[in-house]
Amino acid sequence: MLIDTHVHLNADQYDEDLQEVIDRALAAGINRMIVIGFDEKTITRTMELIDQYDFIYGVIGWHPVDAIDFNDDYYNWIKELAVHPKIVAIGEMGLDYHWDKSPKDVQKDVFRRQIALAKELKKPIVIHNREATQDVIDILKEENAAEVGGVMHSFSGSTEICDKILKMNFIISLGGPVTFKNARQPKEVAKHVPLDKLIVETDAPYLTPHPYRGKRNEPAYVKFVAEQIAELRGITYEELAAATTQNAERLFHI
Repeated sequence: MLIDTHVHLNADQYDEDLQEVIDRALAAGINRMIVIGFDEKTITRTMELIDQYDFIYGVIGWHPVDAIDFNDDYYNWIKELAVHPKIVAIGEMGLDYHWDKSPKDVQKDVFRRQIALAKELKKPIVIHNREATQDVIDILKEENAAEVGGVMHSFSGSTEICDKILKMNFIISLGGPVTFKNARQPKEVAKHVPLDKLIVETDAPYLTPHPYRGKRNEPAYVKFVAEQIAELRGITYEELAAATTQNAERLFHI
């Protein structure tokens, strides 16, 4: 059994066949999924999904790309919704310097506010980091995010950065890129990170693993991520699945 720890089943890409996608995941041995809501539309859909399906849990927060749209009403709304027993973390939050919709100072402010909220609610944090590693690390330290810990979602950094993250009470999540032929760093991290500090994800419908790269991703494909990591580490798929499942259960209290 596996847990897809980061999936966007609330995305428009699943409007036509959501139930079939969920059924395929269950048939593939993915018995729990954690759906991420990061703006008004996806948070609303996340809350519907966690009430509709016993095996779906939620994470809600505000995406850094859309930080410019964040306000006190959204903050209070997220705070109110996050007391739901199936909301297992706050996020995805962080910094994204690839897109320029939201100024960096606005992103940082919204990031800090959400860390404070997670600490108040005593829930772990799901981090989105794109081209902003040092600033993410600095803010996590300054805000003492280690108090609640969390996960560095879809981690793409070096083994050195991995070690810094681990020391801050965060764990590493790997997804589809670890299966890409030329993805050197994710493969190195997959071998390097302690087995008790690793979880797996799809980030579906994005970052589709080999052999379906280029097509829409879905939670059933997290199996390919787990198989690749097991092969890289020289352990069985069953060992990898058991360890990452236990790690997710411990982190998210599910």
